[in-house]
Amino acid sequence: MDLSIIIPLYNEEESLPELIEWIDRVLRKMNVTAEVIMVDDGSSDHSWKTIGQLKQEFDFIRGIRFRRNHGKSAALNVGFEAAKGNVVITMDADLQDNPDEIPELYRIIREENFDLVSGWKKKRRDPLNKTLPSKLFNRTARFVSGIKLHDFNCGLKAYKSEVVKNIEVYGEMHRYIPILAKRAGFSKITEKPVIHRERKYGVTKFGIERFLKGFLDLLSVMFISKFGNRPMHLFGSLGTLMFTVGFALAIWLGARKLYCVAHSIQAQLVTDNPFFYIALVCMILGTQLFVTGFLAELVSRNQPNRNVYSIEEEF
Repeated sequence: MDLSIIIPLYNEEESLPELIEWIDRVLRKMNVTAEVIMVDDGSSDHSWKTIGQLKQEFDFIRGIRFRRNHGKSAALNVGFEAAKGNVVITMDADLQDNPDEIPELYRIIREENFDLVSGWKKKRRDPLNKTLPSKLFNRTARFVSGIKLHDFNCGLKAYKSEVVKNIEVYGEMHRYIPILAKRAGFSKITEKPVIHRERKYGVTKFGIERFLKGFLDLLSVMFISKFGNRPMHLFGSLGTLMFTVGFALAIWLGARKLYCVAHSIQAQLVTDNPFFYIALVCMILGTQLFVTGFLAELVSRNQPNRNVYSIEEEF
């Protein structure tokens, strides 16, 4: 199969018929074999019923439904696992992503041999309370990851099949898929300016808490990227440094006390010196960090598959 289009959705029953009809017009012009995988993330409206009705008219539709809401990352991860196309494109279901971008995204992957093409909503149709924090997160993500993208979180992206089969999207990591792809060894990443449309139906599903989650997820993905398979390198290094500082202070205090005793010089008790407690704390923290690194190594070597989602229906 040439192309898989993955659409995660939550309570988008109004936009789905228009979206699928638009995608159908685009696919007819492309003349490719394609599938559209719609992942219903536990919607409480009639989204799943609408998908079933659309399936009767458009045979390229595949549907997956969660029993409860797991989040966008979970929906994408399940869609990636189910995708059969050589090229995989993701887009949102709210009609803010333009299906007319699909042919060019597909062409860039096939002809220019990029691993990942990320959409760039150069002119966003969102209020300032969404655009300003987004710019801050994108700038931070560029700085810490070294990937020169303007819009990490754009839902409209294209991938080689090998990319989506070799990354694991969990938690809220959908914002940083390019970083996960680079971590997996897929470094040919580019971006394409795309048209961003105003929301036509419903309301946004993301509240103010997404900004805090986005920052925490960035810290998490950078830690995992650098130390996920070797946590001892971080915790062990910090623990060794802390213990060495504490031990050096203890040696200095002991040597200073012995010098004073040997030369009959009056000196305060070691336990009255604040450096004694600093040394003690440093050695305790160093030991704890080292043990943490050791335990993290054991956990990472025996970690089972963390993503077990409760799928209610599928066709």
